Amino acid sequence: MDADFWLQRWREGRTHFHQSRVTPLLQKYWPSLELPAGGRVLVPLCGKSLDMAWLAQQGFEVLGIELSQLAVEQFFAEADVQPTITQSAFGSHYVAGNIEIICGDIFALDRALLSTCVGVYDRAALVALPADMRERYVRHVYGQLSDQYRGVLITLDYPQQQMDGPPFSLADAEVQAIYAPHSTAQIIDRRDILDKEPKFLAAGVSRLDTVVYRLQASR
Repeated sequence: MDADFWLQRWREGRTHFHQSRVTPLLQKYWPSLELPAGGRVLVPLCGKSLDMAWLAQQGFEVLGIELSQLAVEQFFAEADVQPTITQSAFGSHYVAGNIEIICGDIFALDRALLSTCVGVYDRAALVALPADMRERYVRHVYGQLSDQYRGVLITLDYPQQQMDGPPFSLADAEVQAIYAPHSTAQIIDRRDILDKEPKFLAAGVSRLDTVVYRLQASR
């Protein structure tokens, strides 16, 4: 699964993963992280998520990273905000207020940048990646965040053989294994959402849970 897959999804408007509201689970569990006011929060593979605006409203500096220029431009256009645009080795930086979105490849970000992030919110990144990319992604991103980072991770758990991803299923055993070298991943919520997801029902999926983790650096 390469960059063109996601760029094509945005071009064709096949973005059912985008939510038209702030994620309630973010609002419920983010305050418990007790991150420092004004801290930088990473939102990987952010799309045009309204969750970024909510985090900014809580007083955090938001750093999103997104491949699709279309998604980035739609985020600011729909917020009726004109960003300042600059270029770096990481890509195009769109900045307005306390929100910055880099249009580029998350694997291009380096430790100097990632280590400035004391928080991370991952709702649509890890579940978007196939199994052969997930460990690399977690090592590259989470392994280079601040040594004091804390975050919220939201995953899905369902019988993968019953439906192709994305979004992909992640069993807790896999989550624990890929985060263990540098982080603790504690389940703080698990709930059955099958009746709220017609796509999964139509595919014949028999079980679908959303799982919320509290992440914290352990190195």
